[in-house]
Amino acid sequence: MRLLLVEDDAMLGRAVLTGLKMDGYAVDWMSTGQSALHCLETDEYDLVVLDLGLPDIDGKAVLSTLRKRGMTTPVIILTARDSIEDRVGGLDAGADDYMVKPFDQDELMARVRALLRRRSGRASAVLQYKDITLHPDSMKAEYQGQPVEISRREFALLQELLVNTGRVLTREQLERAIYDWDQDVASNAVEVHIHHLRKKFYNDLIRTVRGVGYLVEKAG
Repeated sequence: MRLLLVEDDAMLGRAVLTGLKMDGYAVDWMSTGQSALHCLETDEYDLVVLDLGLPDIDGKAVLSTLRKRGMTTPVIILTARDSIEDRVGGLDAGADDYMVKPFDQDELMARVRALLRRRSGRASAVLQYKDITLHPDSMKAEYQGQPVEISRREFALLQELLVNTGRVLTREQLERAIYDWDQDVASNAVEVHIHHLRKKFYNDLIRTVRGVGYLVEKAG
């Protein structure tokens, strides 16, 4: 899944970026409101972590612009503004959650996972598909009750496919879901990850739709 982090504090931004990547997300990090709006215009994100005190545009204005454009992307506000008025104003502007700095990193990660579950229509923290079980909180995978050794990107790719069962995802969509925009991606990277997943689970798990992309069939 691809997240947008908007934070102008370099030290805090690096810490949040590291935590999100360790949880398996592809993350683009912007430090200004204008750059964040440009990213939201040109790319698709599953969630935005947004600071309010940005150097150019106030984060609440970024959020209002996003909502006026009809974008329903979940947004977590991350800010030092801790008054009730600020919290109410942020939520009324369209935020889905509001956290005050300083914050606990584990709590932020849990809130990110909760919003992403809500976005995909899942109530449980565990993702179940036939005999496959994924635990996004620990990035562990099981097949027929047995643990499966799986890399961070393999986990992210499989999670993206399972959240979108029945939907064909292009190679470009899968690349955006598991790689940051500034990373060099080998032309066959997605194919290599899919090859490994088929070997670790079973060959028919991921179907190639020739000339279009890849598909995990809906569970019957």
